[in-house]
Amino acid sequence: MITALLLGIGLVLVFEGLVLALAPSRIEDMLKVILDIPPETRRMIGLGALAIGTVLVWIAKSVANF
Repeated sequence: MITALLLGIGLVLVFEGLVLALAPSRIEDMLKVILDIPPETRRMIGLGALAIGTVLVWIAKSVANF
């Protein structure tokens, strides 16, 4: 369990680091776009991402058990 948690956190940090390293100026542009989105829409996007992530983790865990 702890191995999967560390793996997940590590992968998130790798992808976040790549974005910041390869396109730091694009982050500012994306923040401006995000600020233009209403808070309720941002919440729905976040909940959708949470649901998709949960399903992907569940699928990965199910496949790894075989």
